[in-house]
Amino acid sequence: MPLLEPRPQALRPTATARPAPDRVPDRLAAGTPEPLRGDLVALLGADKVLHEVSDLVRYASDASPYRFVPQVVVIAADVDDISAVFSYAHGKGRNVVFRAAGTSLNGQAQGEDILVDVRRHWAGIEVLDDGARARIRPGTTVLRANAALARHGRLLGPDPASAIACTLGGVVANNASGMTAGTARNSYRTLASLTLVLPSGTLVDTADPDADTELAHAEPALCAGLLALKAEIEADPGLVAGIRAKYRIKNTNGYRLDAFLDGATPVQILRGLMVGSEGTLGFIAETVFDTLPLDRHTVSALLFFPTLASAAAAVPRFNEAGARAVELMDGNTLRASVSVAGVPADWAELPKETTALLVEFRAPDEAAQQAYERTTARLLDELELVAPVASVTNAFTRDPAAIGGYWKARKAFVTAVGGSRPSGTTLITEDFAVPPDRLADACTALLELQARHGFDAAVAGHAAHGNLHFLLAFDAADPDDVARYAAFMDEFCRLTVRRFDGSLKAEHATGRNIAPFLELEWGPRATELMWRIKQTVDPHGILAPRILLDRDPRAHLRGLKTIPRVEAIADPCIECGFCEPTCPSKDLTTTPRQRIVLRREMLRQPPGSAVGEALLDAYGYAAVDTCAGDATCKLACPVGIDTGALMKDFRHLRHSPREEWLAEQTARRFAAVERAARLAVAAADRIGDRLLTSVTGAARKAVRPDLVPEWLPQIPGAAARTLPTTHRAGAAAVYYPACVNRIFGEPAGHRGPSLPEAVVAVSRRAGRPVWIPPDVTGTCCATIWHSKGYERGNRVMAHRIVEAAWGWTAGGELPLIVDASSCTLGIAHEVVPYLTPFHRALHAELTVVDSLVWAADELLPRLDIHRTLGSAVLHPTCSMRHLGDEDRLRQLAEACAREVVVPDDAGCCAFAGDRGMLHRELTESATAKEAAEVTARRFDAHLSANRMCEIGMDHATEGRGYYSALLALEQATRPGPS
Repeated sequence: MPLLEPRPQALRPTATARPAPDRVPDRLAAGTPEPLRGDLVALLGADKVLHEVSDLVRYASDASPYRFVPQVVVIAADVDDISAVFSYAHGKGRNVVFRAAGTSLNGQAQGEDILVDVRRHWAGIEVLDDGARARIRPGTTVLRANAALARHGRLLGPDPASAIACTLGGVVANNASGMTAGTARNSYRTLASLTLVLPSGTLVDTADPDADTELAHAEPALCAGLLALKAEIEADPGLVAGIRAKYRIKNTNGYRLDAFLDGATPVQILRGLMVGSEGTLGFIAETVFDTLPLDRHTVSALLFFPTLASAAAAVPRFNEAGARAVELMDGNTLRASVSVAGVPADWAELPKETTALLVEFRAPDEAAQQAYERTTARLLDELELVAPVASVTNAFTRDPAAIGGYWKARKAFVTAVGGSRPSGTTLITEDFAVPPDRLADACTALLELQARHGFDAAVAGHAAHGNLHFLLAFDAADPDDVARYAAFMDEFCRLTVRRFDGSLKAEHATGRNIAPFLELEWGPRATELMWRIKQTVDPHGILAPRILLDRDPRAHLRGLKTIPRVEAIADPCIECGFCEPTCPSKDLTTTPRQRIVLRREMLRQPPGSAVGEALLDAYGYAAVDTCAGDATCKLACPVGIDTGALMKDFRHLRHSPREEWLAEQTARRFAAVERAARLAVAAADRIGDRLLTSVTGAARKAVRPDLVPEWLPQIPGAAARTLPTTHRAGAAAVYYPACVNRIFGEPAGHRGPSLPEAVVAVSRRAGRPVWIPPDVTGTCCATIWHSKGYERGNRVMAHRIVEAAWGWTAGGELPLIVDASSCTLGIAHEVVPYLTPFHRALHAELTVVDSLVWAADELLPRLDIHRTLGSAVLHPTCSMRHLGDEDRLRQLAEACAREVVVPDDAGCCAFAGDRGMLHRELTESATAKEAAEVTARRFDAHLSANRMCEIGMDHATEGRGYYSALLALEQATRPGPS
């Protein structure tokens, strides 16, 4: 038994939850039942079958208002796994639902039987024909794909607001479009081909010239059925005209019946049918997109109108002028957006009737951009605008920062409004489209309808295409509130179809909420054709039942998700999933969303329930221990939820009083601890990796794995015993070598000065000398304690470093230069909440500067480059992202190397101080994709600016030797021969 054990019961929720109709039943406390679990393990292998109740719960929620608990989760690695699952489901009478990013807004990523994860092993993009096309795997995010295409001046047509997280498989399955796609640039129009696995297991590549011949041989009944449906549709001119009319505006409701008009063969028909089919007809294993030009010359404005109707009335003017995007945000949306970083606080005071249009023109060259600017200047003179742009001659701007801010506010619509909803309520997001010239009337009617049913919804959307989204919040645990919502939906659907001839789903696909209203929009004839399509392609009904087709008129009220109130820092979460791609533990244990989902399920459970106890047992490792605490989830979340901070709080709760006391004593005696650590690292060079690994392994078992680091072969030798000699007189800055750089030296094989020596030398060389205080030993940025949740130790060190820095810098007269990005972040920001008012006042006088910023802004302009490297690959750290200085790393690298590469899959290494030594599996999982890019070719240098992250990347890349960019700068600017 370890000497120090965590207290898992400390994580038990203290709040008393009311009865939850959607709580996980006790029968699933043991996880996946037999024989399902055993069958799938035998079929696929144990590593591909997730069966614990915590696994089932974390996959039960997505971005929608629905919640269905799967019986088992399969992590499919390839098409053979998909085919095997299909065959099993067919033979056993079971059904299958696919899940990639889980950003769907209508429950398309949820199932009640076998749920198949098609994100983890399905990422990758191959750029074809110099960017004209791209072969993309279904687990690849839109953002990742566009990053690869941007180097070729191209991008994808679909541009959903969830591009940071949503994957191409889901984009195609839901026929996603977004801000600029409209009906011409969406998935249906820009998808060149796809490879799919039919429910029978047959693999079809629609680009293969022999695909129809092979399909006819393998699936004669399917081919005959599709051609019969095509003939029936084409024989009815009225039906043909109706189908064509439905797609003149955005429409993703039901199957794409125009696939039978646009496709001449079964394979061509299947290509069209798969778009928007929501996983009900087969699995999309690969896509090939025709890409579009990336028009880089942009001019944008955020224009404010007195009413929603007046804003809607202005939309056709901008459409006629050639705007690529015209996005609408009503008063509720604008006021809720103040929770988004960078949005002006005075938006909260805007009148409720105020409505904004985000208008953007994109041009291929300067001349076209100037023409747009002249046009917009004339247009603004003719519009009724209100503050803050009424007095501006031309509110349109080219400034990338301003434009980025506009889009950040717009893309945060769902999460910002959702985050401001009453606690404990469920959020419904719906989208519809009407002919653009009827948008103003539709807006007025929608507002009247909402008011009549007691809702104060937020409205936003792609006004250029007559496509609006609205959000409603209600209590899914209150039958009266559910009934009120049901009455609203019934009337809304009739209004949209019968009064405005609109689409009930413009771009989010049918989903569970609109499936009961499919016939209302399409009529009985077309709806019956859709049922026959499903029967033809999936005759045994194994794929995604009740997601697109459902004859139950109240199906949209089934499985509604309750939202128990959790800790305040996480309570605004609407489970959108934007945080997941950036999370280091996403492929190992849990994501930020899943950590919150699990927490909410604990609150749904009655005291002492078997499910609640099982979740509590799993939560310590799966959620708390394997969270890197890097807070990149906060950067990805539009409303800034920092799940890492919550996990640090939980770490604190699990500590015993003795652990907190020991951590405090370590902080108070850190000078001795630091010296001992450096001596231990120095001794390690003589002991050898094998023995150290054995010794630390035994200590981890005896004490506690989350307290004792594991020895890794890539850990460098010790730093020099003494720091460089410097002088205070004439110093331009105070240089603070971080404790990690006072303990650890440079990577194995490094020749040349240490990092402190390099910083001192290059600063002197630039005429900006620095001074190292003689009493830095025993001080620290406090991150060691902060990241582990040791509050008492954190407070001791936070106050010590602020007092010391204030004295070193003469009360803030000199800047404090810090040579590790995580330590810069710690001193500049993370210590502040733990300071007394007195020390907070001292901190406010400090100027804390990261060494990257110091070197790029103060040194580089004063230096001469004498030699350059051929190539350098960079590892931007998560601390750099928080500090906003990633560009300085690139700037320094470009001065030192002729070719500079940032891996497309670069992300947090999850080493997180020493967490990569406590849970090496976390760093290995987090860095797998980035490491694969780095090791695929040779680079002359591997650069970063945080010692522990460099050690983590050395471990990930089998010792490539990462080091600070400031070492490269010193070498490049050193006079004399190479």
